Amino acid sequence: MNIVANWSYPTAVRMGRGRIKELAEACKTLGMKRPLLITDRGLSTMVITQTALDVLEEAGLGRAMFAEVDPNPNEINLEAGIKAFRDGGHDGVVAFGGGSGLDLGKCVAFMVGQTRPVWDFEDIGDWWTRASVEGIAPIVAVPTTAGTGSEVGRASVITNSQTHVKKIIFHPKFLPGVVICDPELTVGMPEVITAGTGMDAFAHCLEAYSSPFYHPMSAGIAVEGMRLVKDFLPRAYLEGTDIEARSNMMAAAAMGAVAFQKGLGAIHALSHPIGAVYNTHHGMTNAVVMPAVLRFNRPAIEDRIARAAAYLGIAGGFDGFYDYVLSLRSELGVPETLTAMGVAPDRIDELSAMAIEDPSAGGNPVALTLENTGTLFRDCF
Repeated sequence: MNIVANWSYPTAVRMGRGRIKELAEACKTLGMKRPLLITDRGLSTMVITQTALDVLEEAGLGRAMFAEVDPNPNEINLEAGIKAFRDGGHDGVVAFGGGSGLDLGKCVAFMVGQTRPVWDFEDIGDWWTRASVEGIAPIVAVPTTAGTGSEVGRASVITNSQTHVKKIIFHPKFLPGVVICDPELTVGMPEVITAGTGMDAFAHCLEAYSSPFYHPMSAGIAVEGMRLVKDFLPRAYLEGTDIEARSNMMAAAAMGAVAFQKGLGAIHALSHPIGAVYNTHHGMTNAVVMPAVLRFNRPAIEDRIARAAAYLGIAGGFDGFYDYVLSLRSELGVPETLTAMGVAPDRIDELSAMAIEDPSAGGNPVALTLENTGTLFRDCF
């Protein structure tokens, strides 16, 4: 089955194998004449990145790249990216890669038009209204993994290098004008990245579905996103060249990011500080803490999860769904605990304090306190 589609929800999405060839045309539709491709260091020398630069160069749009992006991008990376954008006289950004490249690329495009520090635009209340919209550069997003869904998101996660706290920077203009989802770009992902990013997509859908806030459209997208992960992540993991599986996982990743407008929860509230302090892979960390969070939230979500399990073809209600999650993690080689992941339990109090302040905490079905979050962290070791 060859999946080819054009979507306009939540933005223009060009889905299908080989569509990276449309990159230059997509840039031109947004008025770009001199785009800056922003990606991470690991991707900068890979064939898929050089191919994207070839497409831009052949169309007369130059061959500019910025790749000083850490796995958990911070304000130092951001400042360097802004300087590269301004020094090169660029007029738009191609955000290329996994979550780090996408998040930093979007944030550079946003911040080139601002005079205030990036922390003034944290996702708190109406802080986003502080921004000047005139100077925000247009964005084309090209995901090379199937997990974060940042390509269809209105925010970026930037780590404060001084406090090691992850901050969600939000503005509606973060949403890229065009997204190119070419599953061929994900074929070369290592198994561990396929697993981690795929579990990130699943966590987005699961937490959005479980969130107590009212958003039935997001709930529907979330449950179908979980089905796509259930059906296609094992296939993508076992056979990396399975284009149908890769395509559906890219769809699931985008769906997860759309769905979590409804909210996230304790999986992300725990994962964000762990990643900021220990520099762990975000999606894999989500997968490690997921069973403990399911147990923690069970009193509030048991009936809801039973309905999702029925839709997913999983027998046994909540217990069946929980067992499925354990089985999927085992199939994908996910570490069973934070201890197995190499995280020490000596900073639980600090991590708990960070978790309850995380923006994701407010969407958890069970209210997070310093005490019960500490207990939840201990249950992950």
